[in-house]
Amino acid sequence: MSFPKPFYRSRPHPWHGLNIGKDSPHLVQAYIEITPFDLIKYEIDKRTGYLRVDRPQRTSSQPPTLYGFIPRTYCGPRVKALAPNAKCGDMDPLDICVISDRPINRAEVIVSARVVGGLQMIDGGEADDKIVAILEQDNVWGHVEDITELPPIMVSRLRHYFLTYKQLPGEEEKTSIDLVYGAEHAYKVIEAASEDYEEEYAL
Repeated sequence: MSFPKPFYRSRPHPWHGLNIGKDSPHLVQAYIEITPFDLIKYEIDKRTGYLRVDRPQRTSSQPPTLYGFIPRTYCGPRVKALAPNAKCGDMDPLDICVISDRPINRAEVIVSARVVGGLQMIDGGEADDKIVAILEQDNVWGHVEDITELPPIMVSRLRHYFLTYKQLPGEEEKTSIDLVYGAEHAYKVIEAASEDYEEEYAL
């Protein structure tokens, strides 16, 4: 019996076994960990590649978009160099928020997404950028090429979520968003994260 290529006899690791996308950094693959319907923070288990429960969401805030990461990326020294106020990269895959008109209510899915910008987030001194992208061929948002074309409220919701999703009343702020950037800078961040990955894992 013959199998189509590539054929995986076992499940590929979402971070290391999937590709970044043939048209990166403009069009990338995203592995989705959380949907806008989740009250639990799920995160990839780096050893096994399965989703694990990281924690219940600490507040009533829910992610406004699909949320996951870009495979074969790593936030190391090159990503840090693009964030002047960071002390280092967060040593995780590069996060991505994917906007979709149609609700996608399950995680552990792979989507193709066109990059339109990002948020330069600093979390505890670490560069923790959030790339913003549009679901490929989305019927409502498919025309958007840059984050400046999105309604300001959509960007405000993303900013609010990431500034508050770890914070409880009375606690000191641990995160900041130093910059909302467009597609051109987002491409640089993705390329830096891809190069950091190649260096870290020597693949």
